[in-house]
Amino acid sequence: MIRARTQKIRLVQRLPLFLLIWAVFALSMWIPAIYALALDDHETSRSFFYSGLLGLFIVASVTLASSNRVPRRGTLGQLAVLLGCFTVLPLFLAIPLHDALGNTILLNAYFDMVSALTTTGADIFPDPDRLTAPLHLWRALVGWMGGLLMWISAAAILAPLSLGGFEVTAQGQPGRPVSGVAQSEKVDPRGRLIRVTRTLTPVYVGLTAVIWLLLLIAGEQGLTAICHAMSTMATSGISPVGGLEGAQAGITGEAIMFLFLFFALSRLTFSTDTATTGYSRLDKDPEFRIGLLIALTVATLLFFRVWAGVNEIGGTMYPLEAVHVFWGMVFTALSFLTTAGFESANWNDAQQLSGLGTPGLILMGLALIGGGVATTAGGVKLLRVFALYLNGAREIDRLIYPSSVSGVGGGNRRIQSDGAFIAWIFLMMFALTAALFNLLLAMMGSGFEQAMVLTVAALSTTGPVIELATDIPIRLVDLPVGAKLTMCAAMVIGRLETLAIIALITPTLWRD
Repeated sequence: MIRARTQKIRLVQRLPLFLLIWAVFALSMWIPAIYALALDDHETSRSFFYSGLLGLFIVASVTLASSNRVPRRGTLGQLAVLLGCFTVLPLFLAIPLHDALGNTILLNAYFDMVSALTTTGADIFPDPDRLTAPLHLWRALVGWMGGLLMWISAAAILAPLSLGGFEVTAQGQPGRPVSGVAQSEKVDPRGRLIRVTRTLTPVYVGLTAVIWLLLLIAGEQGLTAICHAMSTMATSGISPVGGLEGAQAGITGEAIMFLFLFFALSRLTFSTDTATTGYSRLDKDPEFRIGLLIALTVATLLFFRVWAGVNEIGGTMYPLEAVHVFWGMVFTALSFLTTAGFESANWNDAQQLSGLGTPGLILMGLALIGGGVATTAGGVKLLRVFALYLNGAREIDRLIYPSSVSGVGGGNRRIQSDGAFIAWIFLMMFALTAALFNLLLAMMGSGFEQAMVLTVAALSTTGPVIELATDIPIRLVDLPVGAKLTMCAAMVIGRLETLAIIALITPTLWRD
């Protein structure tokens, strides 16, 4: 029996990585199927059950057909698998959503699944009542699994290739395996992937369960609590009630989510597997410190903006109202900085008191900065911002004292020189990519402001910014077919980042 079990484990481990991920998502379809069955929604239950069964049948068929073939494995090959997960897999994930909903086209369902899997959370169905409870659970579950996929991929795939922000501190060239870990596991590079998965999955699941239980204790409803818990850990911003305004937990629930958004500021909040020398302590981590500084600074400036607006119209802001307004600013600023995109229920209090509109440009800027490297957050990443800050500060010192010697430590010296150069290259590529997608969306009928908001939302994986950055919310469902496909491509590129896409078109991958 033990021998047979060992053979089965080896057979599973020999499966192509893409098929393994496909099988996991196929099995996850039975979760909303069971939930729909408990709600006596038999049509939705059948859609998810048979779709999951179909997925497992496809995986089994391909496995039997390729059982005698030894797959070629490599870190770049795993990166190609990751790209396939974000582009091909949503077609399969959209089948039960399209079938259960019944009143939308397959492209809309595909767009929604790409948005969820990349943790963008761009809501193509703005009315929460249009979707049933199992469909809301499925959207949040896909986003949650997409976040877990990025947690694992960051350490197992992106770090060995010096991509995803690791190029700022790594000694190797972006897109090429560094000496040491990646080359030592050349015989079976999946070994690192398996170890990272076994280590991080219990942490991810446990943190999500803690948020869920705390939200339930705070008075939140069951479905809303689990969806908000999964969306907080994945920074997807998916909500079954249209945001925190429809939540029942109030400011207590926001405080719980606020604390767990810290896990998107720095990977050191949950793991030290990718920590660089000198940055193994959270209080010394530049990403965590600069993230808190940005959130508090922006919240303070927004608060004084509201206070000035209230005084200008002759109003009065009482102390309790001031506390609620400032809390709404802090929570929303951190939420958009981590690309979760949750809007505090107290955010609208500022508009009602001051008569000022939503500072959409500031929210877009926070989303572009993004969270920490190797987290579920998108954007440019805080480590790259820190590298550019160090380089800028050093250049200013040299203007004043041309013969001065840098006084930063050994770890920062690498970031200050080569890391800043690579971060600047990434920033320019990010800007060129944004300009390209802005131009494509404009060619397909979108106005300049609309195209810019859609581009920033997709590349930063912050879908909720689409509803808050403009005075009139953009209806994604009304976009033409070409614009929706363009948005899907932008979300995938924003999730994987431009350097990873360039690494995938290198001759090394296809030669091997």
